[in-house]
Amino acid sequence: MSAVKIQATDYPISKVFSNDFVFTIPLYQRPYAWTSEQAGELLEDLITALGDSDDKIDEINPYFLGNIVLIKGDKRDAQVVDGQQRLTTLTILLAALRTCVSKEHIHILTRYLYEKDDFDPDDNVYRLNLRERDAQFFKEYIQDEGGIEKLKTLHNAKLSDSRKNIKENTLLFVKRLQLFTNNQLLRLTQFIIKRCFLVVVSTPDIDSAYRIFSVINNRGMDLSHADILKAEIIGKIPLEQQDKYTTKWEELEEKLGRDIFKSLFSHIRMINVKSKPRESILKEFLNDIKPIHDPRQLIDKILIPFGEAFYDINNQAYHSDILAEKVNQFFRWLQLIDNSDWIPPAILYLARNYSNPELLVRFFTDLDRLASGLMIQRANINERIERYSKLLYAIEIGEDLYASHSPLQLKMEEKQYILKILNDDLYLMKKIRLYVLIRLDSALSEGKASYHFHNISIEHVLPQNPISNSVWENWFATQEERDQYVNRIGNLVLLSSYKNSQAQNYDFELKKQKYFTTKTGVSNFALTTQVLMEKEWTPEVINKRQEQLIDRLKQVWRLQ
Repeated sequence: MSAVKIQATDYPISKVFSNDFVFTIPLYQRPYAWTSEQAGELLEDLITALGDSDDKIDEINPYFLGNIVLIKGDKRDAQVVDGQQRLTTLTILLAALRTCVSKEHIHILTRYLYEKDDFDPDDNVYRLNLRERDAQFFKEYIQDEGGIEKLKTLHNAKLSDSRKNIKENTLLFVKRLQLFTNNQLLRLTQFIIKRCFLVVVSTPDIDSAYRIFSVINNRGMDLSHADILKAEIIGKIPLEQQDKYTTKWEELEEKLGRDIFKSLFSHIRMINVKSKPRESILKEFLNDIKPIHDPRQLIDKILIPFGEAFYDINNQAYHSDILAEKVNQFFRWLQLIDNSDWIPPAILYLARNYSNPELLVRFFTDLDRLASGLMIQRANINERIERYSKLLYAIEIGEDLYASHSPLQLKMEEKQYILKILNDDLYLMKKIRLYVLIRLDSALSEGKASYHFHNISIEHVLPQNPISNSVWENWFATQEERDQYVNRIGNLVLLSSYKNSQAQNYDFELKKQKYFTTKTGVSNFALTTQVLMEKEWTPEVINKRQEQLIDRLKQVWRLQ
């Protein structure tokens, strides 16, 4: 596989707006958004950089206008990945200068706006082509000679935001430049064309262009792989239906939120490819899913139903006449899993079986069990991807998901290993301890507990470092005996806020009164309420409680 060629060269504006480039703003780019404040600041910066000395133009310090990132091969056609606002504003400025200079210099500026066809004006080649919705407006009112005079007659109320920005910035430039003499205008024109530079970064590959953009722009710009895929996919739909499908796309994006919508494409890729990503999501989505072959089908049959399922999972928003709350409770539990690898099979199954809540309850009961089991075992990403890939295959071909050999089911050795972990020093397992205890507490409260506290802490009943001559030393005579019990489930409780660390070492009765209760005298957690009912906290009590709690977890995740 040959390496992608990346070029970065600084060019004067005379080279940028020449026959070497024909710039096109892709569909995924946002409309022109620079306001008169930003445009005015650019012009004033240029005027300041030029100064009022009589130095020759070639002797004036060059002025750097920033970077632009292009998708460009050997031909002059270039898609603008980054730099739309600057290229558009510079084009407006050149057109405004053309309006103000003397007649004999108009043709000089026109050649930086378009390549003229002397026989047929319809064949003029414009240096910059805006997004399709604004391209003709920009040609007619900015790039064509005499266009700005017509622009002055347009009413803002009838213009889109992007066109309003174009008009207001143009008129701002014209008003400012009319204060200049003709010689000053010519000197400013020469400075812009000869001594103002852009660094042009170009690559023929859309994926590398996007990555270059992401590196250069560390300010969190909106452009994402979802924007580029939108252009690629909707651009292949017949023109008369593009608005309809753009609306569908944008409504789903708005419903999910931009970041969640962006992640949807990774999940769709996994559903289709069923393997760990080897390249970028952009490249793999285009190459493996081939969305442009049937773009309307992709939006109607994949993007929208999978997006709707993803929304319900993220927001616990499944609707049904029966069992909806039970399904949504599983979505809440799954959100606590410390990875997102379970999401593709969840999306696929929910989208396929949305109207059958009984099936959903059964499936998500077992998906919750599988995801929890893999998390407790600390399965690595490769192990998780392999397991969920097999599950996606099983869902697609209609295998019995509840047979013992199904990838949805925990194997006997997995169940035994999970029980071993749960029976060990759980408190020392930082990645899973809070999750396990919250699931356990919910089971003890029969699902009635709510967990919306800002801070949930895990506390030891038997302190980790009890003070000398305390009741703890009577119940646990040696350090070895304390070590045997202190970090196990039987000795752990939940609190809804952090307590004074000194209080951790209270004797048992005082600890119950001041440490394990709230202002109302009642604990928020069933796990903690159990402790309040005990009169003493001996090894026998912990052993009994350990056994009871492990039995309850066996029921939660069917670990027998």
